[in-house]
Order: sequence, then C-alpha cells, then structure tokens
Amino acid sequence: MASITPINSGYFKLDGGAMFGVVPKSMWSKLNPPDEANMCTWAMRCLLVQDGDRNIIIDTGIGFKQDEKFRGHFRPEHLIDFETTLSDGEVTVNDITDVLLTHLHFDHAGGALRYDASGKIVPTFPNAKVWTNDFHYRWATQPNERERASFLKENIHPFIDLGILHLIDVQEGIRFSESITLDFVYGHTGAMMIPNITLDNGSKVIFCADLLPSSYHVGMPYIMAYDVQPLITLKEKEVLYEKATEGNTYLYLEHDRLHNFIRVSKQENGRVVIQDYHDTIEN
Repeated sequence: MASITPINSGYFKLDGGAMFGVVPKSMWSKLNPPDEANMCTWAMRCLLVQDGDRNIIIDTGIGFKQDEKFRGHFRPEHLIDFETTLSDGEVTVNDITDVLLTHLHFDHAGGALRYDASGKIVPTFPNAKVWTNDFHYRWATQPNERERASFLKENIHPFIDLGILHLIDVQEGIRFSESITLDFVYGHTGAMMIPNITLDNGSKVIFCADLLPSSYHVGMPYIMAYDVQPLITLKEKEVLYEKATEGNTYLYLEHDRLHNFIRVSKQENGRVVIQDYHDTIEN
C-alpha cells in the first residue's frame, strides 16, 4: 500500500487549438480561456508516492534548463525548486529513490535534471534511479518529425552519461513497486506509462499523464492534436474509463490548471461525466 502527495511543479502555456484538437474554439474556450495569442495556461503536476521503503516521484515538470527563446514561447511560471519544496516535508530530494517518467516530453521529464553552480548537468534527485521503458526510450531517441521538438537531448542523454537510467520491459500491468502497476498507451506517444496506484485505504489512483491531461478533456472527442494516433487515444480513453468507474477510483490530472483529482461516472446512455473534483484525497 502507498500514500501520495500531489506536487504542482508550475505552469506553462500551450496553444488552445493544439490542446483540444478537433473541438471548436467556441466550445473549448469556455473551459480554459485563451489569451490574445490563443495560448492557454496548464499545470505540470507531479506526484510523490511513498511506498514502503521507496520514495517515488512520478514526472518532474519542465525544469529550469531551457533558454530564453524556449521560455518566451512556452512562458513557464511559478516553477518550483524541488530541493526547496520537498525540504518542507518529511522527504527531501536526497530521499527520493525513483523517478518514474511517464514519457520523455520536455514538460514531463525536464525537471529530473538541473544545472549545478558550475553549469554542469546533474540529477535533481541525487540518489534516485530514473525509469522509462525500452520501447519509449527508442522512440524518444529516434524521434519522428512530429515529436522531435518535444524530445530535448539535454533532457534525455545525460541520464545515460550519469548511469542513472533504467528501462522497464513493456508488459501490460507490470508491477513497478508494491503498490504501483503500469499500463502502456500509444495514442499520445510511443508506450507512455500510466501508473495505477493502490493507497493504504484501498482507494485507487490512476496517474493519467497525457492520456487525460485535464478535466476539460473528459469528453471522448476532446483529444489533443499533439497525439500521434488520436484514434488509438480514443480507444485508450474507453479502457481508462472502464477502470475509472469501478470502485473508489480517482484520476490524477497532470495538466489541469485548477484540480488535482476527479472521479468520473457513466450515465445510462454510456456517456462518461465528472462526478466530483478533489484537491486532496485521504491516503
């Protein structure tokens, strides 16, 4: 069993049209209003999972390594320093044993590495193993043109140089820790990992990553234009909702600007709707 602590690593901007795909602006703009440049604000939520003797961080946000041109486009703000943030609790950066990266896009993996005072790239969590999976590692290091700008070399190659990267075999439902199993999805990017967490009280938490980036994306057609295979995402959302509507299951939303968790339910006509919102849940 495990306990969890939500961590919001900051906010950034992405184009509203790209985030909502085929959904018309007249509809999505009511959910997450864009600015004058059509950019919407999104969170970058991470999750601390304390599971026995392991302290696991799932995803790490964007980090501080990118240059002014990059920051001018994505406009990250209110970014956290993990060392400062975690020092307020019982777990410090030195206590993190594992960094589980759902996928290696910059807004999920960038915070796992930082520059030290001499300008050298070092691990943000000095004693942690960093995890991706073998399929996704090959996908990210030999990127297609559609995703190339999301897989930044400075967020990936230092893991190898530092000897901290570990690869998970792609097996559906594989156990990562005592309380975490992993599913693999392919609509957004190759073999993105979806952690399923069992809490001490028996509740389930599904870390949705970019399969369901926010509460605004609960409707089935609300699929990002960033996804490499949107029709596959559609089927994967159906599978997600089958799990999410069983028992006391919460969905953790990585990019929702307002809420950490939602629960969903299925109506008689089969439509999935939000049942309630939660900033915290009892572990």
